[in-house]
Amino acid sequence: MAKPNANEQSVIGHLEEMRSRLIRTLAAFLVSMAAALLYVRDIYQWLVRDMDQKLVLLGPSDVMWVYMMIAGVVAIAVTLPIAAYQTWKFVQPAVPEGTRRSVLILIPGISVLFLIGICFGYFILFPMVLHFMNEMATNEFETMYTAQNYFTFMIHMTIPFGLLFEMPAIVMFLTKLGVLNPIRLAKARKVAYFVLCIVAVTITPPDILSDIIVVVPLFLLYEISITISKFVYRKQLQVLQDLGE
Repeated sequence: MAKPNANEQSVIGHLEEMRSRLIRTLAAFLVSMAAALLYVRDIYQWLVRDMDQKLVLLGPSDVMWVYMMIAGVVAIAVTLPIAAYQTWKFVQPAVPEGTRRSVLILIPGISVLFLIGICFGYFILFPMVLHFMNEMATNEFETMYTAQNYFTFMIHMTIPFGLLFEMPAIVMFLTKLGVLNPIRLAKARKVAYFVLCIVAVTITPPDILSDIIVVVPLFLLYEISITISKFVYRKQLQVLQDLGE
């Protein structure tokens, strides 16, 4: 029987390491979710504190679905830095040694940006859109929310912004790897603005004020990302010049 060559052994080693880090991330998610389930009723009460009426359940399993969804979102927020660290440890050998320390700083930054995005969606966008929907239904309909629909709507208004607010960290990481640079980002500005406008119009009520409230922070995020990319790119060029000398 032929022995595996060096390349096959390397691939097998990478797959084993990937599996190990995925298992660690999954374990962290499950532990976080179990911990969140212990306090899920308190979290639920806080999330519905401004509701004038109790949410409706249409089936006996709905309450479990709602609690699992809330615990899952909490677990994602807790697991995100762990997943980022495991991803970093996996790609670390391919990252130049001089940039490893600065890339490692991104891990807490990813968590902070995610939480800022979640807070923007929950405290600004979600109540604004919910109020708009309630105003539309005031005269023609009697409003009655099911727990499942209410929390699904809430998640759709918050989680995407947690991910969108990761833009500066992702751009910084890709610039460090040489995949992106400020020149490419500046050239793609019009296309990026167009895509961000589509995102804003899609997830907000059909009025110009709501669109502006959402699209302006997204534009600022893109410009901040370009600025960060410029700083990282210039620093890398300076390092290369110093080495050349």
